[in-house]
Amino acid sequence: MPRVLLIEDDAAVRDGVTLALRRRGHEVAAAASGEEGLAALPGFRPDIVLLDLMLPGKDGFQVCRLIRAERQLPIIMLTARGDDLDVVLGLEAGADDYIVKPARGEVLEARIRAVLRRTALPADGAPAAEPGPAPVETYGELAIDRAGLVVGKGGQDLALAPSEMKLLLFLSATPGQVFSRQQLLEHVWEHSYHGDARLVDACVMRLRTKIEDIPRSPRYVQTVRGFGYRFGPL
Repeated sequence: MPRVLLIEDDAAVRDGVTLALRRRGHEVAAAASGEEGLAALPGFRPDIVLLDLMLPGKDGFQVCRLIRAERQLPIIMLTARGDDLDVVLGLEAGADDYIVKPARGEVLEARIRAVLRRTALPADGAPAAEPGPAPVETYGELAIDRAGLVVGKGGQDLALAPSEMKLLLFLSATPGQVFSRQQLLEHVWEHSYHGDARLVDACVMRLRTKIEDIPRSPRYVQTVRGFGYRFGPL
């Protein structure tokens, strides 16, 4: 079962989430502050981080950026209100998803599994191909190794967060095809409600800063106004 690092300063929420996840078989390390959570990372080596935004000392936004600077761990934000500007800011800081508190154990479990599946499956969600060397796809300066989950540009590997990687793999699997935000939510985030379109927009913005020469004039992940996004044409 995935190892979960929970960073949450509210003792009641921390205890409730910890108990719910442990009942489902997860090993959980709980931290009451951002500093405590960052200190626990090297020794605990979690598979995923649940991160409260409103923390004393280093807040959740700072902690998210610090984790992203060194690791591409999946990060799910915990927020008190789903319609907050904080959600957008947290996504822009590098979070992969968010959960509105309080959340039932089955919701926590479903979101954790959905985020972790993003880098465990090919872009179309199909079973893995038979063993054997797979060609590296090249698009301009961008190189995509689907089997190895490695993306490079100009000969240098790029550090992509799980959501960024899955989004790029999905879009590039069918260059030129336009996908709506709703379609991307269902295929990449495995969400089915329209209100989370901001997950897509924030992820596209972050991805463009890493793969595009000029993020405001993208070659790879392009906006089709009024419809959604597509990969290319270059």
